[in-house]
Amino acid sequence: EPRLGPPMKLITWNVNGLRSVMGKGFPEFVKTEQPDFLLLQETKVDPNTVEWDWLPDYHRFWNRAAKPGYSGTGILTKAMPRSVTRGIGKAEHDNEGRVVTAEFKGVFVVSAYVPNSQRELERLDYRLQWDADFRKYLARLAKKKPVVVCGDLNVAHAEIDLANPATNRRNAGFTDEERASFGQLLDDHGFTDTFRAQHPTLAQRYSWWSYRPGIRARNIGWRLDYCLTSDGLKYSQPDIHDKVTGSDHCPVSVRVQAEL
Repeated sequence: EPRLGPPMKLITWNVNGLRSVMGKGFPEFVKTEQPDFLLLQETKVDPNTVEWDWLPDYHRFWNRAAKPGYSGTGILTKAMPRSVTRGIGKAEHDNEGRVVTAEFKGVFVVSAYVPNSQRELERLDYRLQWDADFRKYLARLAKKKPVVVCGDLNVAHAEIDLANPATNRRNAGFTDEERASFGQLLDDHGFTDTFRAQHPTLAQRYSWWSYRPGIRARNIGWRLDYCLTSDGLKYSQPDIHDKVTGSDHCPVSVRVQAEL
């Protein structure tokens, strides 16, 4: 048995614009929480144009989209990774800045921003192909060592994961196809949805709310942000920080035990 040391805290957050969230409590939140890993999605800007002096103890790795102001992911880590990979090795997907992976001695840490199927489901076919390729990528990683993948996975898996399942049945993020696709990652590839595994019946816990007036105040939300662990990775304390504002998503966290 490797000596795993204390559990490490991972926080993932779709910030919906890094520059925007900087002035909305983001630095204070990070300094208070002191995560070992901070995984970000929808960074949108060139992260090097943002001031980082307030966060001296982290190494920062980014995957930017080719299109300016769009998508983008990042991993901020106190420990230096052995290697960092951008994308999933598929040219047709890898210009949107949706995945960044940091490899450590005993774990892969993956920050992911899954494509949205969009209105009228115009991108659903692309999304399902992306999912299939992402599952293969994660399965390859998991053959080598344990994996923790966190981020905006753009799906509410079960009816308990959104406020209005009946009226959203054919809407992006809650189609039967997307839910089944996510189920394959859990059932066929052995990944665990840490929050739901720990809280199987806990309802009304969401991580995304529309910006329309009154929606978040009334908690009409969706759980779109996840921390997933592969088989054999010890995890604890999965949580959704739904009181934290600054984005239309809130942070989600978990602790994992792995050798760095």
